[in-house]
Amino acid sequence: MPYAPRVFISAVTGQRIPKMLETIKTVHENHALRISTGMLNDVLIEATSMQQPPSDKGKQLRIYYVTQVSVKPPTFVLFVNDRELMHFSYRRYIENQFREAFGFVGTPIHFIVRERNEK
Repeated sequence: MPYAPRVFISAVTGQRIPKMLETIKTVHENHALRISTGMLNDVLIEATSMQQPPSDKGKQLRIYYVTQVSVKPPTFVLFVNDRELMHFSYRRYIENQFREAFGFVGTPIHFIVRERNEK
């Protein structure tokens, strides 16, 4: 889990226990973090302008918008034109951009890719 912080402690001396408790508090806050759709879409626009979405056989992936549907863990829905065009590496890129922008230290992030006309 590359997103999880590590705190090395000593059970014998109790060294770094306060640091561990501080890290637990931070992770708990990030696990319940809710981000507005506007802020999410601002980061998404910036991310897609830095790295264009993939294409396959001349068909370009378009990400229309993203919204957060759940917390604990944070879950986001990406609305796209064709979900088959969303490569796992581009999904990971979007996740990394969200982590850079909003933190999400120590918590997994889930993405659901949905076509815009899908219910």
